[in-house]
Amino acid sequence: MALVAKYWTRLVAGGGGGAAAVPPPLLHRLSAVRPYHRAVYEVKVGIPEFLKAVGKGVEAHIAKLEAEIGDLQKLLVTRTLRFKKLGIPCKHRKLILEYTHKYRLGLWRPRAGSPKQSA
Repeated sequence: MALVAKYWTRLVAGGGGGAAAVPPPLLHRLSAVRPYHRAVYEVKVGIPEFLKAVGKGVEAHIAKLEAEIGDLQKLLVTRTLRFKKLGIPCKHRKLILEYTHKYRLGLWRPRAGSPKQSA
């Protein structure tokens, strides 16, 4: 932290010198943070793939949700009262709503062959 502060004060003061032209040693380490392998995601995501990826027993409601809701886009905007009327338990409703919210924001996607699907 002190090293970064030292470079920052030199930069702000306008005094460079030969030592200020050298980049801070932290910059070369940023490339090591990137993952080597990209995660493989499902190309076509439907209700069965979505619920299997969520796991934790939610996949037991696949048939019920496909019959009543139809497609993933309608599932993403379904509210908790509709799930309750379909007879889905509270814990599963919370999981479905949590993951649909993450999916809408782009923070989570079902992976192809994820460990949750095989377990």
